[in-house]
Amino acid sequence: MSNAVTALNGAKATGYITVTEAPLTGMITVRGDFNDVAFVNAIKTVCGAAIPAQRRLEAGTGCHVLWMSPDELLVVCAYDAASALVAALVQEMGSIHALVVNVSDARAVFDLQGDDVREVVAKLAPVDMKAMQIGEVRRTRFSQVAAAFWMSSDTEVRVVCFRSVAEYVFNLLKQSSKPGFNVGSW
Repeated sequence: MSNAVTALNGAKATGYITVTEAPLTGMITVRGDFNDVAFVNAIKTVCGAAIPAQRRLEAGTGCHVLWMSPDELLVVCAYDAASALVAALVQEMGSIHALVVNVSDARAVFDLQGDDVREVVAKLAPVDMKAMQIGEVRRTRFSQVAAAFWMSSDTEVRVVCFRSVAEYVFNLLKQSSKPGFNVGSW
């Protein structure tokens, strides 16, 4: 059996912000009815977090629960914890109409750090980064590909994309953060 590896083996680029491929990260897609009390209670019991408000994230017990759409959550956790968390969610959901899937190996994750992270994201995604709040989650695109991201502080952004476009997204982020490419109006 092979060992799991990230898409780009921990690639890193340093420009006027730092772009780093995150270590292996657990990610679980959960779809269901947010108005179903049993569904809401199952998420709370297993994850230790409430269903987040629209486009927000909630910190849970060893994980974060992210609102992705009116019927979809993304649970982000340690890579090694994802399978057990899926099993616990499936068991807790019982006969509830829901979908729980470990998507960890289908995704790539990048961490952006620096004073100008908002500017770099604004160059690539159609999002008003000046209005973006800490803890807000956006599902959007970076240039031509689907991505999601959230801000954990004014200087930190986490980007999630499909593993198949990891190199493309990394190169976009790297190019957009090259010294001399900053807009400087932030």
